[in-house]
Amino acid sequence: MTMQGKVAIVTGGGSGIGAECARTLARRGAKVAVADLDGNAAGVVAGEIGGLALAVDVSDPAQCQAMVDRVIGELGDLHMAVNNAGIGGSHLPVEEYDVDDWRRVLSINLDGVFYCMKAELKHMVGQGRGAIVNMASIFAVAGQRALPAYVASKHGVLGLTRAAALDSAPKGVRVNAVGPGVILTPLVESHQDTAGKAALAAGNPSKRLGLPAEVAELVVWLCSDAASFCNGGFYPVDGGFTAA
Repeated sequence: MTMQGKVAIVTGGGSGIGAECARTLARRGAKVAVADLDGNAAGVVAGEIGGLALAVDVSDPAQCQAMVDRVIGELGDLHMAVNNAGIGGSHLPVEEYDVDDWRRVLSINLDGVFYCMKAELKHMVGQGRGAIVNMASIFAVAGQRALPAYVASKHGVLGLTRAAALDSAPKGVRVNAVGPGVILTPLVESHQDTAGKAALAAGNPSKRLGLPAEVAELVVWLCSDAASFCNGGFYPVDGGFTAA
């Protein structure tokens, strides 16, 4: 899966799964633009891999277009994009959920994927080639208590992925979605003590939590030419959770 000469964008690339995707793409030889709302975090990861750091709020369509324009201007092209930026939102049932928090989650998790893809596809379709991977979740195909905005946004990401894949397939561009389960990211580490992580692991058929590198390997494969006939798919990385 050599990616020498290829250029990639990873949003939400300053930490967790996004950072690991950026590192894995770089190890395969790609030039990687690391985009994150936290420009300092993006700079740290970009510094590790010799990439381009970008401070980007994906809920702003103008910033998404400027991100793509800058990557093409500075790195010369755009072959791959990993639209990973997202947030969890409040843990409350629908009747108690704050409207502003609802809009914030949807504006980042779903609108942000649309804005990024709109800008990315303009270039990729014009070139007649490219690959996009959108970060969904196991909750793109399942419900979860007290996470209405997150679940709705990830269902939306999967629907958007499938619609874009059908439009883009005849134009040489592939669009797929990955569905991580509970992954041992810095966010999970900071919100769960040892007992909490053990409980999450016990609830998984594989009796453990996933690792960011396990998600990144699938993402990078989907970006590669090895996955040339994979389009419009949903690929869980969940230890068997969605099979139960």
